[in-house]
Amino acid sequence: MHSYDLIGAGNPIMDLLARVSDDFLAQHVRGEKGGMVLVDADEMHRLVTQLHASPVRAPGGSAANTTVAAARLGLRTRYLGKIGSDETADAYHQNMLDHGVEGSRFKRAPLPNARCLSLITPDSQRTMRTCLGAAMTLAPEEISPADFADSRHAHIEGYLMFNPALATAVVDSARAAGCTISIDLASFEVVNVARDWIKRQIDTGVHVVFANEDEIHALYETKTPAYDELARRLASHGGIAAVKMGKDGAWIARGSELHRIEPVRVAQAIDTTGAGDSWAAGFLYGYLRGWNLAAAGALGSVLGAECVQHIGPAIPESHWPAVRARATALATK
Repeated sequence: MHSYDLIGAGNPIMDLLARVSDDFLAQHVRGEKGGMVLVDADEMHRLVTQLHASPVRAPGGSAANTTVAAARLGLRTRYLGKIGSDETADAYHQNMLDHGVEGSRFKRAPLPNARCLSLITPDSQRTMRTCLGAAMTLAPEEISPADFADSRHAHIEGYLMFNPALATAVVDSARAAGCTISIDLASFEVVNVARDWIKRQIDTGVHVVFANEDEIHALYETKTPAYDELARRLASHGGIAAVKMGKDGAWIARGSELHRIEPVRVAQAIDTTGAGDSWAAGFLYGYLRGWNLAAAGALGSVLGAECVQHIGPAIPESHWPAVRARATALATK
């Protein structure tokens, strides 16, 4: 019997959330709209000072978002990542503890905490620019199977793949500790950089792979809209493939199984930041509770839809009772 159902591994990042126009992106942001690009401290300062209002601060990071949401659903969770030694780091760490995430696997560096500026355009799409700070100093030799001991499942964010040696240390240590593994591909930029690494890991054995439309296209270097076929292709390596299509739902494949997961409709999507992470949390809750794939995917849709109705990656406290009630209803199906 494991003491923890899930350990998340990734970059513990404080999100800075700002609403901007498409013109702002064109004038001030280098690179394509959407996705995530790493920047240094100077570029982060330049972008923040160009904003018309101070950004809203919210604890984030892909695997951290998933870990917190899974804890709110009722899983026993812990988190592995490197935080800084400033006030931002202290606030981040306390937030995780406050939401029921065990914090002994955090590592610290005498540096500022990682930050991600999430620029939200009127279409609810977010363009992210990330300064990793302390998180970037997490070294492969700091990771060992002991970090994953007594955890049943390891959920690993794709952003770690920008440092292949670190990502390999994380995955290898999780496997050595006997964890089942899920990987969220994170963004098309990650996949473009780490495509060969990802394919090697999938061939070695990954229990669940999460990808959105852009990420699955980047992985297989195609533009086909046949996401059911792409899900089957990804699942052909032996694991579960969850291909998320935002407001259009998802496809989940495993072996001969293929499930079309309908979306949960919302009146207005305000911010997609963290929606995929919430979807993963819902799915992993069902998966680790032994639900069938359709029910686990349906809970993913519930959490993803709830997330997009609020600014930032966190579902507000007052909304969790209704979300947990939906989970209870799905558990009986």
